[in-house]
Amino acid sequence: MAKYYVMGNYTPQAFKGFIGNPNQDRAAAATALSEAVGGKMESFAITRGSFDFVGVVSGTSFEGAAAVKLAVEASGAITNFTILEEMDMGKASEMAAKAMSNYKPAG
Repeated sequence: MAKYYVMGNYTPQAFKGFIGNPNQDRAAAATALSEAVGGKMESFAITRGSFDFVGVVSGTSFEGAAAVKLAVEASGAITNFTILEEMDMGKASEMAAKAMSNYKPAG
């Protein structure tokens, strides 16, 4: 099952919304978005640092995660929405070894 780590930043427009309604449940909103594209929000946190939020989503396709990016950035409330897809390093290494057996470097 695919797993995605999503993170992003709120815009000044979103911060106005937080100030106007400080009791908003953004985890519920993020969960609804994930479910709309067939995913399951495993965790969601408002964070300090380079990103304002981080979520872990499973069960959707990369296109589903990209659809959420399109929707939330188009809303004007979020920017810098980043999607990281979990991968199997062992499988990638096996494929790299196979590729290298047929590869001849330049020179």
